Amino acid sequence: MNEKKRVITLGQFIIERQADFPYAKGELSRLLRDIGIAAKIVNREVNKAGLVDIIGDMGGINVQGEKVKKLDVFANDQFISALRSGGECCGIASEENEEIILIEGGISQDAKYVIAIDPLDGSSNIDVNVSIGTIFSIYRRNSSTNDICNTNDFMQPGTLQVAAGYIIYGSSTMLVYTTGKGVNGFTLDPSIGEFCLSHPDMKIPASGKVYSINEGNYVHFPDGVKQYIKYCQVEDKDTNRPYTSRYIGSLVADFHRNMIKGGIYIYPSTAKSPNGKLRLLYECNPLAFITEQAGGKASNGKSRILQLQPDEIHQRSPLFIGSFEMVEKAEEFMLKYSQIEA
Repeated sequence: MNEKKRVITLGQFIIERQADFPYAKGELSRLLRDIGIAAKIVNREVNKAGLVDIIGDMGGINVQGEKVKKLDVFANDQFISALRSGGECCGIASEENEEIILIEGGISQDAKYVIAIDPLDGSSNIDVNVSIGTIFSIYRRNSSTNDICNTNDFMQPGTLQVAAGYIIYGSSTMLVYTTGKGVNGFTLDPSIGEFCLSHPDMKIPASGKVYSINEGNYVHFPDGVKQYIKYCQVEDKDTNRPYTSRYIGSLVADFHRNMIKGGIYIYPSTAKSPNGKLRLLYECNPLAFITEQAGGKASNGKSRILQLQPDEIHQRSPLFIGSFEMVEKAEEFMLKYSQIEA
């Protein structure tokens, strides 16, 4: 008779791993718990978005110049509320807010952490039922707990992240995170309302057969990217080419697929966006941390993403991320054909 497999919830897993962070005294664990709670609430609204009047445009434009959807605003409010109530966070940098959000006084008076977050990535896909997600990054603050949190607390390279993760709201809802001790994935069981460990110790394959890039912008790409795409399309049995082009247009969805099956995701600089489009603090850095912990690689085409020094909250960066061998090959093409800054 087979022994019944033990179900491990996110809460249980976090508590069991708390010993990995003796300096944290449980604060980091509670932060991850708060994010998990907000994710469940956002998931509920995502699942019924087609049934209620919540997916329409708010009529506003966020700080990135993108139209704001109602569900974007809802998700942003939920994560801010959960982190404010949890007491372990003193400041939040969100894609939806131009300035950082300060959490002062009360139970947050001695909070040691700041969080950078994209509350609802890929929201332009809400109306067509394509997977969307949340991306987050956690840092220990630089400033004294006696002072008010400030922008400099967020101006840290990705190597100093203490945790990062993403939630993908799809056919099933998953929360994937790392604290620098490997990557683990949890799937939401709607029958009990808990995230349960489903993908322990995730590893991204060293190579894959998928490249993800918006080829509609091909004419605006750097020469190195154009040459790499041609390389992907040429038949070569020794390297399992040609590769398959798969681009959903939802960063979390494209990234998650490549995490599971292997592949590379590229959002390069273009003539229209010379610094790239993705945000360093709350998109590139957290996904780069996860990728490296899973055995992959993340770059801006030349330099390691996690070593880039941010100098503004909404700073952008090109991104080459995914299977180690595929990113290295793309970097070779960038070095050979494109002049890019470190």
